[in-house]
Amino acid sequence: MSIRLRLALQYMAIVAVTLLLFSALIYGFTYYSRSQFFAETLHSRAQVVGHVYFDGQHPRADERHRAAYTRYLRQLYRTLPDEEVRIYDMAGRVVFREGRTTRRQVPAGWLTSIAEPLLRRDAGWHYTLGLHHQAPDGGRYLVVAWSVDTDSQRQLGTLRNVLGIGLLVVMGLTGIGGWVFAGQALSPMRRAVQEMAGITASDMHRRLSGAEGQDEVSQLARTFNSLLDRLETAFAGQRTFVRDASHELRTPLTVLIGELEVALLQPRTAEGYQQVLRNTLDAARLLKDLANGLLQIARASDDPSQVPLKPLHLDELLLQAHEELQRRHPTCRIDLEFHLPPEAPDALVRGNEALLLSAVLNVLENACKFSRGAAQPIMATLSSWPGRVTLDVQDRGVGMSEADRQQVFVPFFRADNARGVPGHGIGLPLTHKIMELHSGSVRVESTLGQGTRVTLELPRA
Repeated sequence: MSIRLRLALQYMAIVAVTLLLFSALIYGFTYYSRSQFFAETLHSRAQVVGHVYFDGQHPRADERHRAAYTRYLRQLYRTLPDEEVRIYDMAGRVVFREGRTTRRQVPAGWLTSIAEPLLRRDAGWHYTLGLHHQAPDGGRYLVVAWSVDTDSQRQLGTLRNVLGIGLLVVMGLTGIGGWVFAGQALSPMRRAVQEMAGITASDMHRRLSGAEGQDEVSQLARTFNSLLDRLETAFAGQRTFVRDASHELRTPLTVLIGELEVALLQPRTAEGYQQVLRNTLDAARLLKDLANGLLQIARASDDPSQVPLKPLHLDELLLQAHEELQRRHPTCRIDLEFHLPPEAPDALVRGNEALLLSAVLNVLENACKFSRGAAQPIMATLSSWPGRVTLDVQDRGVGMSEADRQQVFVPFFRADNARGVPGHGIGLPLTHKIMELHSGSVRVESTLGQGTRVTLELPRA
């Protein structure tokens, strides 16, 4: 069932229930008021007959009695359908009868009852009413009146027909109106669906229209456009990554193939073959480092929930990275400094040891490579604060321009002044992904010719 049809049916159901309740209220109120009116009319009829009968038996001459008697006589001219009025004495004998002659029986208990008035409603709008009358001679009598309220029966039947037909007409109009209004309300959704269906991987730049409003459809359009922005960025990054990775992989492979082809052109001496093997080994190592870097980037891009995390002491991790770096670059000088105040005496973080070690090593190794020949040592400062731990690595190397600094997290990007330095441009992008995986951040501040400062920040465990 479509949303449009479901909305139209729900709208019809709400209106139907409302009209049914309102119609029931009108019918119930009309039924009650007509019933009360007819009972009062029948009561007045019984009073008129009783007064006429007893005044005829015991006439009075005072002015007040004559006025009441005149009023009763005027009411007596109003005839009721199937009307019959009887006057009973306390022995149950009929002393007076007016109207139709029938075999109706007085309800049981009315002759001895003291309630006033007595009323019974039977099926078919048949009413029976009784009232006690005190005669001038002191005797008590029961006046009983019977009648049928055919007028109310006819009018309520007409009212039922009017309400039923009106309900059907209103439901038809409501269904048509609900269908039209639901279509108008869902037209932006249909347009958005059509626009979504037309967006493919080749035209990710397209966006949904109608995102400027404040309704739910506009919010959905804005959310989807935001999703398209992220997807477009991801697709562009993937294309760039594949292009740059292919380019970087092609260089060592070209060297490998070239060295082997040259070696096979003619017989060589043992020293010549050793030189070819050394060149080939260097190219293979370069290829291995590049493959490892790509693998680490893919691992750092994993779902954080799938990466095992545990409490780690970042100061111990920094010492471990420093030791490994001294083994790789024995001539590089790095001074370590620890700021662990009493309010935060340890540098405890929650993370993956292998990934965090790789991030710290990348930052330290970059500082060594780009500070080669600098007179001042590299400063690595570890600081612990309430809620966070920071590692600042400051070098006095070649630095970089502001335009290059803004692209340092793009995989395989190499600044112009770093072309002669060995590397592939994946160290800082890998570090950035690792920091994101650990809910941390990495900042790079650099001045061309004066050095670079890299800050890693992680939440305390």
